[in-house]
Order: sequence, then C-alpha cells, then structure tokens
Amino acid sequence: MFTGIIEETGRVKGIRRGARSVTIEVDASVVMQDTQVGDSIATNGVCLTVTALTSGGFTADVMPETVTRTSLAALKPGDMVNLERALTLQSRLGGHIVSGHVDGTGTVCRRVQDDNALWLWVECSPALMRYIIEKGSITVQGVSLTVARVQDNKFAVSLIPHTQGATTLLSAKVGDVVNLENDMIAKYVEKLLMPHESEGTGGGDSEDSRLAMYKDFMSHKAF
Repeated sequence: MFTGIIEETGRVKGIRRGARSVTIEVDASVVMQDTQVGDSIATNGVCLTVTALTSGGFTADVMPETVTRTSLAALKPGDMVNLERALTLQSRLGGHIVSGHVDGTGTVCRRVQDDNALWLWVECSPALMRYIIEKGSITVQGVSLTVARVQDNKFAVSLIPHTQGATTLLSAKVGDVVNLENDMIAKYVEKLLMPHESEGTGGGDSEDSRLAMYKDFMSHKAF
C-alpha cells in the first residue's frame, strides 16, 4: 500500500526483455534505506517486488499482466521513474490510498502553464473515466493528484511547483503514455452496488436492496 507521495526519482539502469515479461534495474538512493529483497517499491505507480539489491539500487521483475496494463515495457536505460516505498503504520497518509495496482494507461493530450502551476490533460478509456470525478483523487505515474477538470474522455490535473520538481511529470510531453490508478474506494462502492445474479433465481438485486446495501456499508463508517 502506498500514498502517492513520491520519495525520489530514480534512473533506469537496465532493461532485460523476455518473450512477454521485463526485468528492470533502477538506480536509487532514498528508497533503498532499509529496503530488503521482497519489499515493495512503487515504480511509476506500479507496485514492484524487489528481487535483488545492487550497489546503487534494485532489480524487479515485471510479469506479462503488468506489461499489458502499464507503460513499464516502454522504459529505456536513462529514463527517470517516480519511486515510493510501501507505507508503514507510522507513515502519514499525505496523498490518498494507493495500491500500486495500475488500472490502465492514458495519454497526455495537452500541457498548459498557468502562472506557477502546470496543467496536464490526460485522455483515457471510458472504463477508467467512470471512476474519475472533479475534485476526486487519481494516481498518475504513481503521483497522488486531485482531479481539477473532467471533460468527456479527458481529465486535467494541476501540478504545484513542488510536484513539478519532485516527480517526472514536469517532463511529460503530449503523446506520452502514463500509468493510471483509479480511486480504490470508488471501485469498492461500485462493486457493492452492482446488481448480481441471485442464486437459484437468475434475477438481479432490486434497486431497494442495492440502496439498503449502500446504507449498510456507509453505516459502518468505512471512511
């Protein structure tokens, strides 16, 4: 589990490509403190397991499912990546709840400088847009951001100077593919409210029963 608050940017040292998988080696310093083999490091928003420690970083394997859903396979030696260690019970949740399980990718379609802020517009599929709301949370390349605008199949985020300097998003160009993770809570709420086939009847839940489920869920003060 992560917060989307980037600890440092690392540099890709090497990429080894299999038939459908990738092994990535990253040079880093901050995230290597107390890191052991088996620990998790979010790399451009993707939760990766450290498989080996190097003199200046770590190595991780990227399985075919992750290659399909993310942009990691497009990385090249020298590319910079956003890095964050898994949170601990003593960590401050400065961003939002991030699993590191990327839902899909989007494409940067517009950049606008607005005084000290940089606006990035990202276009993505309807399957991802359904969970994106204005002033909601979105993870872009592992960075926890607030959705500033929503328009059709596009959304915009506004980056403060600190985020521009502490992440790779300042260098994002129009046409770049970025990893996206939707708000986890939104997906769970939808799952609870979705009609499903009742055993033995073949029918779906009624609107009243779904509403009752929602009220029950909220009564447990999950937030």
